[in-house]
Formats: sequence, structure tokens, C-alpha cells
Amino acid sequence: MSDMPAAGDRAPQFEGPTQTGDTFSLDRALQQDGLRALALYFYPKDDTPGCTKQACNLRDNDTQLQASGVAVVGVSGDDEASHERFAEKYDLGFPLVADTDREIMDAYGVYGEKSFYGKKVVGVKRTTFLIAPDGSILHVFKRPKTDAHSEEILARLEKLGV
Repeated sequence: MSDMPAAGDRAPQFEGPTQTGDTFSLDRALQQDGLRALALYFYPKDDTPGCTKQACNLRDNDTQLQASGVAVVGVSGDDEASHERFAEKYDLGFPLVADTDREIMDAYGVYGEKSFYGKKVVGVKRTTFLIAPDGSILHVFKRPKTDAHSEEILARLEKLGV
């Protein structure tokens, strides 16, 4: 596993399959017109309480995020079929990338030992990277607030003056 990139670092490039059967490419996504930042969020598992709360917060604020020039993409170790069920159940309109071999998670240093209810476990560390259109990392949210993540993202962009 590699170290977690920090603000100012280049975001590791990647491609991966999404819940719609399309291939998501970070490089292509960063070329969207009007993009201020891409919120690349890593989460442990589809359809679990915290992950659902986070995804629904991003969904509920998607119009505001898009109006602010923020695109959202999620990544977990679940496969495309699981992502498809999760996206349909909660009407998620953003890409969910399947990283079943953990290559993307390893590149971003988000898979490893973490604390879960006081126990040491190995898994995905809930983390969001705000990535500028030039591919540089603007900010890293370690342990984002699942029920207020959109607000955190918008506040950080405002603070950064991006």
C-alpha cells in the first residue's frame, strides 16, 4: 500500500467500471467544462448505514454541488452489480467506481488498518480527496462527516478560494 497523497500532490490517475457499465476515467472527468473540483470519495461498503447516509447527503445536495462546479464520484471495493443496486435504491446520480482488486484504494493509501468501534481492523478508511482540474489535490478529508459531507466540501472550497 502506498502513502495517502496530501494537498498539493498530484492525484493518482485511474480508470474503473461504474454501476452503469461505463468506464470512469479521472483524467477525462477533470476535463469537464466549468469544473472547480472533483470530490473523489472512498467509502467502505454499499448499503451500510454510514455509507448510505454519506451517499444520500451528497445526492440531496447534488444540485448545489454541481452549481458550485463540484463533481462527485464514489469508490469502494464492491462490484458493479452491488453499485447498481445501491445507486438505484437511493437514486444516486453520480458514478460509483468498482475497485474489487483495491488498486485505486491502494494508489490513494485509503486501504489499511483503522479503528472501528475501538478495535483495530483492516479496511477502507472513509476519505475524500478534492481534486482540481489540473489534477492536483486541493484538500483531503480524513473521516468526513457522513451526514454533512456536502456542506464540508462547499465550505472548504470557499475557504480555499477555488
